[in-house]
Amino acid sequence: MSKTANARAHQVAGGAHHRPLNREDYKTLSLSALGGTLEFYDFVVFVFFANVIGTLFFPAELPDWMRQLQTLGIFAAGYLARPLGGIIIAHYGDKIGRKKMFTLSIFLMAVPTLVIGLLPTYASIGIAAPLLLLLMRVLQGAAIGGEMPGAWVFVAEHSPAKNYGLAIGTLTSGITGGIFLGSIFAVWLNSTYSQEEIHDWAWRLPFILGGVFGLVSVYLRKFLQETPLFQDMQKRKAADAELPIKTILRDHREACWLVALMTWVLSTAIVVVILFTPAYLQKVFHILPADAMKANAVATVTLTIGCVFWGWLSDKIGTRWTMVLGWGGMTVTTYLFYLNLPGQETLVLRYALVGFFVGSISLLPVVGVRAFPVAVRFTGLSFAYNMAYAVFGGLTPMLVSVWQQVDIMAPAHYVAAMGVLGAALGFWKLACYGWQPKVAKA
Repeated sequence: MSKTANARAHQVAGGAHHRPLNREDYKTLSLSALGGTLEFYDFVVFVFFANVIGTLFFPAELPDWMRQLQTLGIFAAGYLARPLGGIIIAHYGDKIGRKKMFTLSIFLMAVPTLVIGLLPTYASIGIAAPLLLLLMRVLQGAAIGGEMPGAWVFVAEHSPAKNYGLAIGTLTSGITGGIFLGSIFAVWLNSTYSQEEIHDWAWRLPFILGGVFGLVSVYLRKFLQETPLFQDMQKRKAADAELPIKTILRDHREACWLVALMTWVLSTAIVVVILFTPAYLQKVFHILPADAMKANAVATVTLTIGCVFWGWLSDKIGTRWTMVLGWGGMTVTTYLFYLNLPGQETLVLRYALVGFFVGSISLLPVVGVRAFPVAVRFTGLSFAYNMAYAVFGGLTPMLVSVWQQVDIMAPAHYVAAMGVLGAALGFWKLACYGWQPKVAKA
């Protein structure tokens, strides 16, 4: 795509200003990324302590597999709540302002996280313990459903056009950094305290600290300003009386399909390469847990770096060729990684390489934000992203697990296919040029 076309696409999301990033932009970006990191940490830290939570919040006489299943069911409830929470938060984000909903989403994450850290266990209050835990996870899911699309829209609408991709990539790296923060905290806790201490009380620490830091982030977001594009829209006309979701489903179905397909690529890359692979390495190739987690931690770091790089590159060479290079590279490095297993001597290096190309997931918000007009942007991105993630994020682990029974290279084939799909989507006109207002005929 030409520089002129690329700039025109960026103007749709970031405005026509071609100034460099200034101090106010850095403040907006840093506070948004910090909040995203803490919120994603709060959401995923649950899974790192799922075994302990299972023994404390369910009857002791239950079989281990039943406790684990019920605990993971409560974890999954957070994902199922994402679409509803995301749509409601986005609706009001389009009606009354990005900033208010951006602040509310992190509040809805911080408070339940803090409450989980303080909840009485099954031994103290019986069946009320798992029910309260379930309620907190539902609230967390609703919050994360609004946070990610809200953060992408908020930062995109604040960013100068020339640094649009870099800003969104940096924000996305902060969000993925929450996964790394959670894993590091889990490693530190298991290294510092005995299993008895963790079972008795120390498991509460990551939730209490996450909740407290989240509330601090709520306070810090008070210092952010509403986005210029939303303010401009409010000055030009009152908010449309029609429900944003109705407008989206009637007028912007193409954009919804584009974002949904890109979400399929993103969810596959994260779920399979980052979340599923450590257990796969241990179970199928008998790689030691410590080695698998070490390699995974390095891949998470390169993923975080990759988010920034691919966003930056989209500013330089355009979205189309960045999608081709990023997701095409993911296909190649996926096979390089999985086909050379166990290969422990180069495990970390190859895992780090594929992690870097997985960082091209930051191209989803680069494309998704500008695929919708300002008036319904938050709702459109949130609806398409969260609905697709609920479907593909939920089905992918089951699909890969079943496929793996007949072909141990199933993860490689699935991720590689998604890489090809992501590269192909770069040739969709809407992905490159973004939403363009229709010009009335004379």
